[in-house]
Amino acid sequence: MAPVLPLVLPLQPRIRLAQGLWLLSWLLALAGGLTLLCSGHLLVQLWHLSTFLSPSCPFAALPQVALAAGTMALGTGLVGAGASRASLDAAQYPPWRKVLGPLLVAGTAAGGGLLVFALGLTLALPGSLDTGLEEGLGTALAHYKDTEVPGHCHAKRLLDELQLRHHCCGRHGYKDWFGVQWVSSRYLDPSDQDVVDRIQSNVEGLYLIDGVPFSCCNPHSPRPCLQSRLSDPHAHPLFDPRQPNLNLWTQGCHAALLGHLQSLASTLGSTLTVTFMLQILVLLGLRYLQTALEGLGGVIDGEGEAQGYLFPSGLKDMLKTAWLQAGVAHRPAPEEAPAEEAPPKEGLPEA
Repeated sequence: MAPVLPLVLPLQPRIRLAQGLWLLSWLLALAGGLTLLCSGHLLVQLWHLSTFLSPSCPFAALPQVALAAGTMALGTGLVGAGASRASLDAAQYPPWRKVLGPLLVAGTAAGGGLLVFALGLTLALPGSLDTGLEEGLGTALAHYKDTEVPGHCHAKRLLDELQLRHHCCGRHGYKDWFGVQWVSSRYLDPSDQDVVDRIQSNVEGLYLIDGVPFSCCNPHSPRPCLQSRLSDPHAHPLFDPRQPNLNLWTQGCHAALLGHLQSLASTLGSTLTVTFMLQILVLLGLRYLQTALEGLGGVIDGEGEAQGYLFPSGLKDMLKTAWLQAGVAHRPAPEEAPAEEAPPKEGLPEA
């Protein structure tokens, strides 16, 4: 049975292969470390923005899977660097002979599988992020006034910090605040006729105004911020509606957060792609080095040419052998096989 993808490796190519693998392994360890940093940063960002993201959004699974993939890549790179360096010395290589086999299996199955899964999540999950932010920001705006309600008492502070930090206002724009009651009822005067009229005019009994919180104000504006009566063209005669960016943030927080998180996910996806390619090269090189050194008894500078390969036989032959071995294992032993009953003898015809 011929090996799969054999490669003849004389002495000098074997040495160059070991040296190149040492360098590639350290690059893989570096890429794995960068993957850990990128996925950790994205996970921290999602933890800070969890208030504005729907709990059912699966986007948080991306950095978690990427953390596991980065850990596997980092471990594969470190072990690969040690094994490739030890292969250059016949006295140091024997302990690594038992390590390379499990490393190749774990790196291919677990590490490669996690990297492929993480890359798939990078491509598939950003679509769900849009829906998750839409629901989460809508809930956050609705609870902005609930400063004394348990579980929502920090919604106002978090949303103000979000709008100030990301230079955004509302979910899709500052007019989103016109449709929610963002002023707490404790600050409303029940004896004020205007307050009573506004509450009674709303079907849900909400106090709605055409104003926005202070965190929507642009601090770079050359004049005081206009926060109230924004839909009344006669309330602010000097206000130029053609230049709203001089007063309020025009971008909605949905677009700001979506672009921010998608940028982090894109960076993580690029890092995962580089890590995946490096891991393939390291695992292939380690397999060729391992099989070549096994043919020489573990001595890299042994005499003669060594042959490296991926599998000792073709895939068809391997499956056939495994099938036959499984059949032999389940076939009963000859002494355990039930004896066949002798066919009944027919009576001799009478003379």
